[in-house]
Amino acid sequence: MPRYRLLIEYDGAPFVGWQRQANGRAVQQAIEEAVLAFCGEPVRVNGAGRTDTGVHALGQVAHIDLEREWPNDTVRDAVNAHLRPEPVAILATERVDDGFDARFSANRRHYRYEIVNRRAPLAIEQGRAWHVMRRIDADAMHEAAQALVGKHDFTTFRSSECQAASPVKTLDRLDVMRHGERIVVEASARSFLHNQVRSMVGSLKLAGEGKWTRDDMAAALGARDRAACGPVAPPDGLYLVKVDYPQES
Repeated sequence: MPRYRLLIEYDGAPFVGWQRQANGRAVQQAIEEAVLAFCGEPVRVNGAGRTDTGVHALGQVAHIDLEREWPNDTVRDAVNAHLRPEPVAILATERVDDGFDARFSANRRHYRYEIVNRRAPLAIEQGRAWHVMRRIDADAMHEAAQALVGKHDFTTFRSSECQAASPVKTLDRLDVMRHGERIVVEASARSFLHNQVRSMVGSLKLAGEGKWTRDDMAAALGARDRAACGPVAPPDGLYLVKVDYPQES
């Protein structure tokens, strides 16, 4: 069966997340229904990352297996036609060999969290960024973030519902930058725990407010206790930006 790799963009606001669930509509479900409408084949869309309710994607990757071979552009355009008016778009489609797996072949995932730090409310970006009214210090956030980089037990920054076998992850990058009224947090790792990025960003905000230092962040990490985590950041500002694969490194 021909295997296709899909590059996907979506607004997560109306969805319960990437993965099919009984309590609402998922991105995975929307794409599977669009593929069925296109070629009459029930398929399983296998994604690289299971984004949560309200989380967005600029570069989610998935794969599907079809019974017959189609031109790449035909798959992209036909699936997009049946996705309308869902806020989901297939940006590119590529025929790949059977050894490619969107989830298990990935060797790094890149997330971005966007904060708009201003007094005025959000209009255009409502639901697409975290609105923080009181000014926060991005440099202090970046300094505190460096306490989390490396291989650690991230139990403190892990959802109580996380199903990962181990809380130990290697965080390759956690950078915080200010661009005018916008603060951007960029995180890269092979894989992340459930709610890890949002948990880290929520704690970093405490550093930006002057309530935590880098030492406080290190102590929270070392506690290996969910109760030591700061308030979890909302899903609005989180984006899955890119997924890396070995052949592209």
